[in-house]
Amino acid sequence: MRPLEEVGAALGLTPQDLQFWGPGRAKIPLESLNRPLRGRVVLLTAMSPSPAGIGKTTVAIALTDALRRREVSAAVCLREPSLGPVFGIKGGGTGGGRSQLVPSESINLHFTGDSHAVTAAHNLLSAALDNHLHFGNSLALDPRRLTWPRVQDLSDRSLRRVVIGLGGPGGGMPREDRFDITAASEIMAVLSLARDREDLRTRLGRIVVGRTAERASVQARDLQVDGAMAALLEEALRPNLVQTREGNPALVHTGPFANLAHGTSSILATRAALQGADFVVQEAGFGADLGGEKFVDIFCPLAGIQPCCAVVLLTLQGLRYHGGVPRERLAEPDPEAVRRGLPNALYHLDLVTRFGVPVVPALNQHDSDPAEEISLVLDALAAEGYLAARVRAFQEGGAGTVELADRVLEASKSCALNRFSPFQKPGMTCEERLETLVRQVYGGDGFELSPRAREDLADCARDGADRLPICVARTPLSLSEDPTAVGVPRGFRIHVREIRLLAGAGFLVPVCGELMTMPGLPRRPNFELFD
Repeated sequence: MRPLEEVGAALGLTPQDLQFWGPGRAKIPLESLNRPLRGRVVLLTAMSPSPAGIGKTTVAIALTDALRRREVSAAVCLREPSLGPVFGIKGGGTGGGRSQLVPSESINLHFTGDSHAVTAAHNLLSAALDNHLHFGNSLALDPRRLTWPRVQDLSDRSLRRVVIGLGGPGGGMPREDRFDITAASEIMAVLSLARDREDLRTRLGRIVVGRTAERASVQARDLQVDGAMAALLEEALRPNLVQTREGNPALVHTGPFANLAHGTSSILATRAALQGADFVVQEAGFGADLGGEKFVDIFCPLAGIQPCCAVVLLTLQGLRYHGGVPRERLAEPDPEAVRRGLPNALYHLDLVTRFGVPVVPALNQHDSDPAEEISLVLDALAAEGYLAARVRAFQEGGAGTVELADRVLEASKSCALNRFSPFQKPGMTCEERLETLVRQVYGGDGFELSPRAREDLADCARDGADRLPICVARTPLSLSEDPTAVGVPRGFRIHVREIRLLAGAGFLVPVCGELMTMPGLPRRPNFELFD
């Protein structure tokens, strides 16, 4: 690793601007984030992923290194890994091969304690809620309408539904509860979207924990706990600086889930990078229809930014999956399946173009990829007017991603900020936003609200929150709510089971299909490989 003072200097940060947190890790105090923004954002998104993943984090790191090889000032903004996926299926969230963040072990595990701080702040509110019920419930909360769960940053399916308060009068009020994983906490989304300490405190105070029998909302500030929660998050609010294996700046901060929340690193991390770099590569979770749309419709307006171009990442395994190949055969050559999967990639490329952003397709290559299938993809994209870049990020790092860097630099020249066009417009109702996303972003035929969702929407209207932006929760594996509907499904409708009000984060979450907020561990968890 390079001395972190040198890495920070590349962003215009002095040693006094860095608060070191062990070797290779530092926090940036908010007082150091007061310079004008000079850079432009490159959104890194993808086609609909396969269960094998796409490699966005690895390519985001490699693209930053490649831009630096072209003597362009660049930095990357990524989410913090969650211990649940690290010890479960994913094994890590810091890239791979020659395109990794360092020190990767520290980042993947405790890092700078941000996730632990979110866990503590969340569970403090949970404890305050049950303590209020125990001591008389002066706010008249209806125990049947409590919405605030508990969290931990590990996958544990046995905690998805629990009964608490057993043991008699001294044990609290018996009731059903649940645990979510910390990355799914509304507080993680709040931390990601807060612009300063005051904004953090305000957002924490707005969090809705439940409702009265008359369906009036009760918020965290009613429990007088928002100040203590903000104190717990004081250090976690500061962005984290680390570096890539090639010694270039990486801002890694917050980790909201992309299927439940907006799925990007924090506003403060992005602004820290933009004040010192000409290009900032920002990864958004999953495909352009999910993470990409949320980046454009939720993150960009709050952050006050607009992307100058977007990279849409493809893999042959992803194309085979959306061409109908089952998971266990994704590594096997199948040109016809690749051909059948191409419409999914083209759909996402067209979608990003409709965001009003220049688009660059990138084929993330594995060593086993057949030359025949690579040529098939490049030729098919060229026939549609797309000049794709070949990427060997895992194998070669920045050196294998220079072609993509050149395409990005060229595409950014054609960026016209006045063409940038989010789909969700201010003042739209929740139903208008849903109709727009389902028809224009997912390609469906409309939506249906369950009786529970209609009740939820009526509650939001009582709170004056029915015109907030929406952050749809659904499977990332399909454009529809059905994870088995690969490719470009048509004629489907989205069924909204419930609508959650995340008043602190500032958006509504229409839940479509089954929503997993507490993962389970697989038969052979990755923690067996740790020592």
